[in-house]
Amino acid sequence: MIETKESIQNRILSNISDKYDKSEGSFFYDAEKPVAIELENIYSEQRNILNNAFVNTAENAWLDRKVAEQGIYRKLATKSRGFVTIKGSVGAKINKGDKVASDIVNFICLEDKTFDDDKQVNCSIKCEVECEVEGSIGNVPVGAIKYFPITLPGLISVTNLEKIDGGYEMETDDSLRKRYEEKVRTPPTSGNKYHYRNWATGVIGVGDAKVFPLWKGAGTVKIVIIDSNKHSATKELIDKVYDYVEENRPIGADVTVTGAVEKDIRVNAKVVLASGYNISNVQEEFIKLIDKYLKEVAFNISYISIARVGNILLNTPGVLDYSELKMNDITNNISLEDEEIPVLGNVELGV
Repeated sequence: MIETKESIQNRILSNISDKYDKSEGSFFYDAEKPVAIELENIYSEQRNILNNAFVNTAENAWLDRKVAEQGIYRKLATKSRGFVTIKGSVGAKINKGDKVASDIVNFICLEDKTFDDDKQVNCSIKCEVECEVEGSIGNVPVGAIKYFPITLPGLISVTNLEKIDGGYEMETDDSLRKRYEEKVRTPPTSGNKYHYRNWATGVIGVGDAKVFPLWKGAGTVKIVIIDSNKHSATKELIDKVYDYVEENRPIGADVTVTGAVEKDIRVNAKVVLASGYNISNVQEEFIKLIDKYLKEVAFNISYISIARVGNILLNTPGVLDYSELKMNDITNNISLEDEEIPVLGNVELGV
């Protein structure tokens, strides 16, 4: 516990003879108060320095320095990438740096293109784009991109016929600390299973990994990964992990890398609402809570507990009670296979 300025000042004043006035407003009281304030600040800073010397309490850049001692580095945020299809008039141009947009975020064109097909009035061109900002906000479904933030001459419409993904948040302190602790507690050596897990989880975009040694006999290793958004990995991410493992693995190992299998978890229930709440807002909040829970437990448990889901529902703001709770149309736990992860499907709450 950090000593407060009040206790510091009282201790200083206790060393002054009682024949002097030490009451609030006196010379000695006012003279010692700034000293006590500064000492409190110094003690607080000393505590921060001490905390940042240990991995379990270090934060931010200090944590980066500590884990780097074990050759572990924070995974940086990335921007999502993909392709859009743009329709335009013959002769119109797309310039590198032009922008298209979804409802919430802009994407930047990465190439110069010219509509030079004179066989049709409105041509279409496929153009690679990158999200303007880093993180998962740029991961959008098919058809989400449909605007030009600024009117571009000759361009008529834009859409994405494939989902845009690959955007990941910067690794959190908790995640970075967990990778450090795993490496220290389960040392990766000579191509053991921990070595493969360490290689896989060190790739930017990987949220977790499972390793299955000897899965098809001697010399075979299977790595199943999920991305940082706790969904099944894309082919691009799988290829990155495979290439990285191939560069580091022992000679002779036959490595297979795959993405986890997503298992939809659908939830239905009837709820009793507190006064002032409506079902749509309650359902929206419950979706956030249950989605967070499913991401937290991905690869960590073998079943989704209906009791745990019920507890989350009961602790959702606005819910007084619930009944007829079902997951995937049954009232039992939902089991997960070794390579499966839970992802939130349809949620329907009624009153």
